[in-house]
Parts: sequence; C-alpha cells; structure tokens
Amino acid sequence: MLLALTGYETALLVVAAVFIAFALTVALVIPRSRPGFPGRGLGIFLLICVGLFASQMTAVLVLAEIGEADEPIHEEAAPPGETTGTETTTPEPTETETTTETTGTTTATTDTTDTTEAAGDPVAGKEIFLTVAQPSCSGCHTLSDAGSSGSIGPNLDAASPSYDKVVERVTDGQGVMPSFAGSLSEQQIQDVAAYVSSVAKG
Repeated sequence: MLLALTGYETALLVVAAVFIAFALTVALVIPRSRPGFPGRGLGIFLLICVGLFASQMTAVLVLAEIGEADEPIHEEAAPPGETTGTETTTPEPTETETTTETTGTTTATTDTTDTTEAAGDPVAGKEIFLTVAQPSCSGCHTLSDAGSSGSIGPNLDAASPSYDKVVERVTDGQGVMPSFAGSLSEQQIQDVAAYVSSVAKG
C-alpha cells in the first residue's frame, strides 16, 4: 500500500504523522510526568502548536497542487459515432447530393419545356392561320408553306420565329398586329405557333 504512494502523498503523510505524534505526546505522555505542563512555557507551547498546524495546512495545499500538476492528462476518447477533425468527410457527399438534386431539377425543367412545345398541332395550326383567325394571318404575313404573301406584317419565312415568339406575338400583339387572346383559345394559339415555327424557313 505504502509503495503505491506518490512523492507528494508520502510527504503529506510525514507532515501529518509529525503533527499527530506531537498532539498525542503533549496530551497523554508529558502530563503524566509533568502534571503542571505547560505552565510557564504556555506561550512557547502555543507557538509550536500554531507552527505545526500551519505546516500541516501548507503541506496539504502545496503538495496537493504539485500532485495535480504531476498527474498525466488523458485525452477523452471521442464518443461513439463521432469523428475527429481530420476524419471528417461529410461535406463531399453533401456536395455530391446537392449536385445530383440540381441536375434532376434541370432535367425536369427541360422535360417540361419539351412538353409545352409539343402541345401545339401544326396541322390544325395551318387551318387557323389560313381561315380561322380574323383578321386572317395569311392576309398580313408572307409564309411560303401557306401560300400567303401578305406585306402588312413581317415576312415569316425571313424572320423564322421560334415557337415561344409566335405564342407571345399572337397572344399579346405588337405594333399593327392585334392580340388574338380574345378570339383564339390557348390551344389554338399553340397550334398556330407549332405550325409557323415548324415551316418558316429563314
């Protein structure tokens, strides 16, 4: 047991043993041989008692601090499931997942656009271009596939407008061209746009 004591524990034990031995001696041994103890030496006796008490308290405080400083500091093991800073690789999978989600969104948007462009029927659009729309599209525009040679509006063969551009112009109108939103349904406008954008050649 004593062999397991550290240096500061041994020193603390020695100081405590001296203090206890002095206390037992002056309380049990000396009074038997000198009943009047401490007598006139009371001042010296009290001084020794205070000195030993101060030594004991100093030893406790100082040696305890030395002992704490000598103890090795053990690093706490990381709790299960947690990784150290050098092993953290979470950002890379997260970035990959984000990229995948973004790509998926882009693909979905492209599919939606393709569906919108395919909504119009070019065959029905040609009939609307020639006869249904009033004023007639063929009376204002040149389009070789429709056999029209109107000069009021732009030459569609030369302009070669896109599907979206035709939808926009027929719906909203521009300049001398009126809006057909009130006379043609949304489907009819899409049909005209599908027809014109598919046959107009720049």
